[in-house]
Amino acid sequence: MIRKRRKFLAFVLAALAVTGAAICAAAQNKVTARPESRGVRPPPPAAANDAAKTAAAEAARYRYEFRQPDFIIHHVEIEHDERGRGTIRFERRSDAEAITDPIEVSADALARIKGLYDALRFLDSDEGYQGKREYPSYGKTVLRLSRGGRERATEFNYPDDPNAMALMQEYRRLTEQAVFVFEIKLAVEMQPLEAPKLMNKLETLLRLNQISDPKQLAPLIRTLSTDERLPLIARNHAVRLLKKLEK
Repeated sequence: MIRKRRKFLAFVLAALAVTGAAICAAAQNKVTARPESRGVRPPPPAAANDAAKTAAAEAARYRYEFRQPDFIIHHVEIEHDERGRGTIRFERRSDAEAITDPIEVSADALARIKGLYDALRFLDSDEGYQGKREYPSYGKTVLRLSRGGRERATEFNYPDDPNAMALMQEYRRLTEQAVFVFEIKLAVEMQPLEAPKLMNKLETLLRLNQISDPKQLAPLIRTLSTDERLPLIARNHAVRLLKKLEK
């Protein structure tokens, strides 16, 4: 009787072991099942890499350069992508080294820039845009665009094409805006007494339409209007300018 019980117990334990192994194997198969077994087929790694490379090659890069050795800001380089994000690098006679800052072209300004490049059919054209007369005091401007594996650059002093002129002016407005932002932030941190002069400069630039996107400056001007590190005259000036920007 005892032998029969032992045999029966051994049989039950063996059956449980087999059942447990089968359950574990089924669970493992379910977890490690390949995406193809569920009807989802991931793209081959090579194809994904090719797609990323194609997108990178087709992305546009915009570059602007200006040189005039007699100007206080005698060299400027702006580079940005098709979303308007990039950098500005400029050299001033008062500085030993060039200054590099991030830049973000506003949506409105970027739309104008892209529209002017399209109007020029820039990548499809070989026109130089230089007018019949040169004005050395105006300096040299270089426009460069690369997109879809194609690239073109052109240099001129004073263009006779109205779209090229407008594009040059757009980048000069970007320069004025970026330089003001750099200078006022530096004044807040190190030279607060320079702030009133800079606020006067900004008002002049706004009146002459020499700022890329005045609305983009509103948050900064609002902060300046309450920054007690600045003289009261500069803060009051910021309040007046803010009212104009918010109209």
